[in-house]
Amino acid sequence: MSAGATERLSRLLAMVPYLLSRPGIPVREAARQFGVSERQLVKDLELLFVCGLPGGLPDDLIEAEWDTGHVYVGNADTIARPLRLGVDEALALIVGLRTLSEAPGLHDRAAINRAIAKLESAAGDAAAASGHVAVDVQHSDSALATCKEALLKGRRLHMRYFVPTRDETTERDVDPMRVLLAEGRWYLEGWCRRAEAVRLFRLDRVVELTLLDRAAELPPQAVSRDLGDSLYTPSPDDTLVTLDLEADAAWVADYYPNESVEEIGGGRLRVSLRTADTRWIRRLALRLGGSGRVTDPPQLADDVRAEAAAALAAYA
Repeated sequence: MSAGATERLSRLLAMVPYLLSRPGIPVREAARQFGVSERQLVKDLELLFVCGLPGGLPDDLIEAEWDTGHVYVGNADTIARPLRLGVDEALALIVGLRTLSEAPGLHDRAAINRAIAKLESAAGDAAAASGHVAVDVQHSDSALATCKEALLKGRRLHMRYFVPTRDETTERDVDPMRVLLAEGRWYLEGWCRRAEAVRLFRLDRVVELTLLDRAAELPPQAVSRDLGDSLYTPSPDDTLVTLDLEADAAWVADYYPNESVEEIGGGRLRVSLRTADTRWIRRLALRLGGSGRVTDPPQLADDVRAEAAAALAAYA
């Protein structure tokens, strides 16, 4: 079922109990309540007119009238009750609202808490289950507040940022684009003047953040990324690396975003992934020891062997 058809079905299921409880409501008012045009509302009513119980006889179908400019619906007692949230739906909504209420800088936290209280009152079992779910949103209040101020004033930021894959702290100027909460962490998305590209920065890795007295200047190519299901989006220009992993190193395939995983016998895996910086791959390969081996590109494989040899020589 397409997204449009799913949305229409949801609207129709909500529309019937609403119209039944408000006989004679003006077409214009009903359309406004459901966020559609009057023309679309009439199309929905025309569809309702041929819906009903199996059999298709006149007494089986929903009755709908709107010729006078006012809507009357009848013979729809089987779906007269408003839709109810399932336990899983109510649980997800309550937990989501609790997560939002923990977000720093929220202007109307009281409204969120009132909505949670109403949901918990109506949800029954779901509310009880939600009490066993802990919400932990990791953030840096100071960094987040500075980022929001920069966005509000349209100013550039200077940051000292820790890059764990290189085990170093970098300095860069960033023109902010947005802040977002994903997977329990706050991020800043912005145009990095050092990389000359859009970058995503985890705020808990920001060592120092300064609001500069200079306007942010976003180039035309500074377009927010479609994050989809993952915060990591590899570039086609990144290096494609192939790793052969023994069974005890199979966790690498689950832990790091990759392009393909192939079983090569005996519980061993061949994993292909892309990276903009191969230094962390070298450290990973050394950490894996005999349980992992870089097979491609050849130059990277040679570099790993040379670093391993140098490490062994140091012990000797």
